[in-house]
Amino acid sequence: MVALATWLRYAAMKFEYSLYLSWKNYHIGQLSGKQFNDSVWKTFFQGRLTFLLWHKGEEMEPTLPAQGGSVLIRKMINPVPTQVFVGDVILMKDPEKPNDRLIRRLAAVEGYEMASKDEKDEPFILENDQCWVLSDNESLKPKEARDSRLFGPVPMNDILGRVIYAMRSAVDHGPVQNSYLAMNQDSSVLAVELDVDEMAKNTKT
Repeated sequence: MVALATWLRYAAMKFEYSLYLSWKNYHIGQLSGKQFNDSVWKTFFQGRLTFLLWHKGEEMEPTLPAQGGSVLIRKMINPVPTQVFVGDVILMKDPEKPNDRLIRRLAAVEGYEMASKDEKDEPFILENDQCWVLSDNESLKPKEARDSRLFGPVPMNDILGRVIYAMRSAVDHGPVQNSYLAMNQDSSVLAVELDVDEMAKNTKT
């Protein structure tokens, strides 16, 4: 049973998402002024803040299993430093394969000074709207990990969502360890939208 306070918090977040998404579509000409209100309420009542994704690969071990499993993604349409935080596990566009997606951990955002282990490399500051992402699997070399050590900084706009729950098997699942701020924000979303049975059906054995 979800508490009323949790429902109200979730509803406020969902309305904000619906409003922003509709405004974005209106701004780029996909919606007329008349369609705007309809879009806001349709998204609010019928849409979701999350979606399921199948993930496989050793890059994010031990956070996510190499053999694969379902993950629950919270959608991000405005990936700014007040919505996604250093320490979060994020879904992003693959910088080298635009049609593909990667899951990596957000390690730094604009304004951070980045220093290399190689003393020959000069430190640099991440510019506006740039971020740095890393694989969780520390045993992998940069080319194997396929993170910012290989392809450099990536635009914040390439972030599509935050991974908030992972299922390794029907009996091994739980919230993903993100930043404190993110986990606090996402708690009401998990309380309302998490469906473990649906995730289990989506998890291959």
